[in-house]
Amino acid sequence: MGGVRRTRIKVCCISSVEEAWLAIDHGADALGLVSNMPSGPGVIDEGLIAEIAAAAPPGVATFLLTSRVDAEGIIGQQRRCGVNAIQLCDAVETVTYGRLRRALPGISLIQVIHVSGPDSVKAARAAAGFVDAILLDSGRPDLPVKELGGTGRTHDWRHSRAIVEQSSAPVYLAGGLNAENVGQAIRETSPFGVDLCTGVRSRGRLDKAKLRAYVGAVTRAAA
Repeated sequence: MGGVRRTRIKVCCISSVEEAWLAIDHGADALGLVSNMPSGPGVIDEGLIAEIAAAAPPGVATFLLTSRVDAEGIIGQQRRCGVNAIQLCDAVETVTYGRLRRALPGISLIQVIHVSGPDSVKAARAAAGFVDAILLDSGRPDLPVKELGGTGRTHDWRHSRAIVEQSSAPVYLAGGLNAENVGQAIRETSPFGVDLCTGVRSRGRLDKAKLRAYVGAVTRAAA
């Protein structure tokens, strides 16, 4: 008999070991650790990223969010931080995936696609064969100061649904999710996982009540 597929939960913008454990204790499968970005919330230094990654228990994914697009720079970040997954928040050249695979065996690669229209479906389909997962967000990498996440904005979930249906890799959905809309988002897109930062925070800090409400909404949507 098949069971209900559980939607994975990634909590991003983790800023301390205490926040990491708060997220884990409420059911987080993955933690997002934000390195230097051109804009957006949650940036912490690499020393703290390494501390949080080392404290995470087995089975919890630690995602390093990077804005870098050069293989050497990304490899250096991973080795300094000790994370088990790299979230590529900007577009990279196809050859970069191979360089990362060779240098970092066993480290998961997640490519962010900033959903803006039908072209995003093509971009996700093209990247899916090179990475372990796709993450759909609502950034604007075309701006003079790039937005690569943490905008608090939703995007058109019809495009997200098309990506989920066509991607050969699992798909995480991000972008403006919170306890009020995540259920609808899951029902409309059927993602492998959901990811959020600002939707479970109050005055920049992880909010236990918002986190509990969010996880409850995810659980109900799956059922």
